[in-house]
Amino acid sequence: MAEPKDGLTAVGRDPAVFEAFYRRHVEAVSRFVARRVDDPHTAADLTAEVFLAVIDSAHTYRPAAGTEIGWLYGVARNVVANERRRAARERRAAGRVAGRRPLDADDIARLEERIDAEAPGRRTYEALAGQPEGVRAVLELVAVDGLTVAEAAAALGVRPVTVRVRMHRVRKVLRALVPEAGRSLEYAKEGA
Repeated sequence: MAEPKDGLTAVGRDPAVFEAFYRRHVEAVSRFVARRVDDPHTAADLTAEVFLAVIDSAHTYRPAAGTEIGWLYGVARNVVANERRRAARERRAAGRVAGRRPLDADDIARLEERIDAEAPGRRTYEALAGQPEGVRAVLELVAVDGLTVAEAAAALGVRPVTVRVRMHRVRKVLRALVPEAGRSLEYAKEGA
């Protein structure tokens, strides 16, 4: 069957052109996918995904760069690679959960209480989002985590005077955005 005069670009716009393209290549794509996956449901899903991707990317095909089937295998390769990455993420997530006991109602209630109690700290973190990293780190350690200026300086590997300067720079901004955090900075302990 001859390729339409405007090439693959019509595949994304014209159902008849897409159907002809699909019929011409479905067996080849199905074999390509079957060589790479061993589950029949996954193979069927990926074959369908390849042709959905073709509809979206048909405009990128350039005959001078290679054959239609070569381009199609490139699309199929990307679809299979995306599936492998998704499956790997799913396996990692399942591995992190495996062996852990599910939360019961008491656990959830305790966590909800803790989350509610830490709301001021979350507001402080949100207010700090626009600050430079060094300033944010100082404020998190002093205002949220309750370290003294000396302890924060030691944790960051800077001098206490650097911590005081950084705190001074954003104290006014933070006080306006999160009053309770601003007050905790006013009373920050110098520490030994």
